[in-house]
Amino acid sequence: MKKIKTYRLSLSSVFPATHQRRGEPTGFYEKIQEGKKRHTIRANYLLWKKRIDEVNAGEAVLVVYGWTGKPYRSQTKTLFTFDKDSGIGVQKINIRKIDRQLYFHFEIDDKQLVPFVDYRGEHIKYWAEKIAENDGLGWHNFADWFRKYDLNQPMAIIHFTEFRY
Repeated sequence: MKKIKTYRLSLSSVFPATHQRRGEPTGFYEKIQEGKKRHTIRANYLLWKKRIDEVNAGEAVLVVYGWTGKPYRSQTKTLFTFDKDSGIGVQKINIRKIDRQLYFHFEIDDKQLVPFVDYRGEHIKYWAEKIAENDGLGWHNFADWFRKYDLNQPMAIIHFTEFRY
């Protein structure tokens, strides 16, 4: 019997020290449970593509974990385990800052995103707002989270559900 690989992904329980809300709870665990955080965005698209492809092929599982106390100085706790039947997936996202403000340009799977009507059909939201919402953050928190990231390389959107852009 072939051994199944395990890939691990940490989930931030508090905003990082570089964020304007540093130390405050993110609520990511609850938002994943409620279906409000549909994905996470991580650096190194090619690495995550390989890993998620292995999960979907039944060769691996993805374990999402959190720290029980201070990150890297406490025990970890498994929060979610995703396997080939869980619907997880990965898409490539390119994020470009247009200027030093909160203006970003998004491409997913090499397609430029344009405004769209949300699922309720009530009003038009822009992709930036929808991506931030699906990442479990409001727009300003999302922009602040990614303002210091190196955005020169494609990143991975790791989906926790069957939702895709």
